[in-house]
Amino acid sequence: MDLFEYQARDLFEKHGVPVLAGAVATTAQEAEAAAEKIGGKVVIKAQVKVGGRGKAGGVKLAQNSNEAREIASKILGMDIKGHVVGKVMIAQAAPIEAEYYLAILLDRSNRTFLVMASVAGGMDIEQVAHETPEKLAKVPVNSNHGISQSEAVKIIQQAQFPADIAEQVAEVLVLIWNVFVSEDATLVEINPLVKTSDGRIIALDGKVTLDDNAGFRHPDHELLVDHSATNPLEALAKEKDLNYVKLNGEVGVIGNGAGLVMSTLDVVAYAGEKFGGVKPANFLDIGGGASAQVMADGLSIILGDPDVKSVFVNVFGGITACDAVANGIVQALEILGDKASKPIVVRLDGNNVLEGRRILNEANHPLIQQLDTMDGAAARAAELAAK
Repeated sequence: MDLFEYQARDLFEKHGVPVLAGAVATTAQEAEAAAEKIGGKVVIKAQVKVGGRGKAGGVKLAQNSNEAREIASKILGMDIKGHVVGKVMIAQAAPIEAEYYLAILLDRSNRTFLVMASVAGGMDIEQVAHETPEKLAKVPVNSNHGISQSEAVKIIQQAQFPADIAEQVAEVLVLIWNVFVSEDATLVEINPLVKTSDGRIIALDGKVTLDDNAGFRHPDHELLVDHSATNPLEALAKEKDLNYVKLNGEVGVIGNGAGLVMSTLDVVAYAGEKFGGVKPANFLDIGGGASAQVMADGLSIILGDPDVKSVFVNVFGGITACDAVANGIVQALEILGDKASKPIVVRLDGNNVLEGRRILNEANHPLIQQLDTMDGAAARAAELAAK
C-alpha cells in the first residue's frame, strides 16, 4: 500500500524523523485555515500517488493564507497523469540550502534490504541514477544487524555527504530504519532531505510503501487505506477473502492456484486477439482448497461486473476436486437466478473430473458450456465475449 505524502509525513513524525508543520485539506477554505494556523509562507502540494507533481503544477508556494486558498482552489480537481487531486497538503515552507536523497527499500533481486543515499537529491533523482550513478550510493543492509548509529555514519560517509551534516543525516537514517522495520514497510524514501539555512536536516517530502502481507500486525494501517480509490468489486472480494484483482477486459476468469490463473490470463489475451482484442477482465484465484461456497462467491462477484461479457472457469482438480467446483457453479447460478445472464465456459481436469462434468451435464444450465482443453475454452470464452 502506497501512502500519500501527508500520511508519510505523519508516520515520520510519529517515529521522531524531523519534519515541518503540515496539514491536509480537501477544500480551498480548509487550506486557508491550515495556512493561517501554520503561519508565514506555506507550500501547497497535490496529494496523488504518482511522481511529477511539481512539473505538472501541483506544488506551489503561497506567501500567505489568502494566496494558499487561491492556489488550493486551482490544484484541487487537477488531473496529474490520470490521478485527480482530491486533497492538498499545506506544508510549512523552509529556507533550503541544499537537497539530498535518502531511502531504504526491499531489494527483491538480491533478497536483502538496501540503503540508497545521494547528495544530489530533488525531483530528478532517477536522472541522477541513470546519468551519474557514482553520485548514488547503494549499500546492502544485513537484516539481522540492522542500522546502528555507527553503521549509519559509514553509509553516509560512503555517500560523500558533507562532514558538517553527516552525523545529522546518519541520525535520520537510523530513524527511518526504525520506520521501515516498525511499520513493516517495503520502501521509505525522503526526497528531498534538505539542509536549511540554519543548518537543520529536515525530511521535506516522503514516500512510504507498506507491506500488505503484514497488515495483521498493524490494525491501525486500515486507517491509511484510500477507500475512494478502491474498486468496489475488489472491496467486496476482500470481504469474502478472495484473491481478486480487477482488470480492463471482457472475459471473467476464475482458476485455482495463482500460477494457473496467470497462465489463463495469458491464454485468454492470446485467444482474444482473433476476436477484436478481447482481454481478461480480472484475476481471481479461488485457492487450492476452496469450497463450493468460495466458488459461488467468486462467480457471483465476476457476474456482477458490468464489463464482463463471458466467464472462463479453468480448474485443475487437486485439493479442490472438480465435483466441488461443479457444485459451486451450480449453487452460484441458483443463488443469482435471473441476475446471471452471461455465458460461462468451463474447463475441468484432474481430481474427480468425470464426476464434475457429470454434475454440470445433469444441471443442463443454458449459460454453461464445457470444453476439454484450456486453449479451446479460452478461445470460446473470447468468442462469446466478442459477440
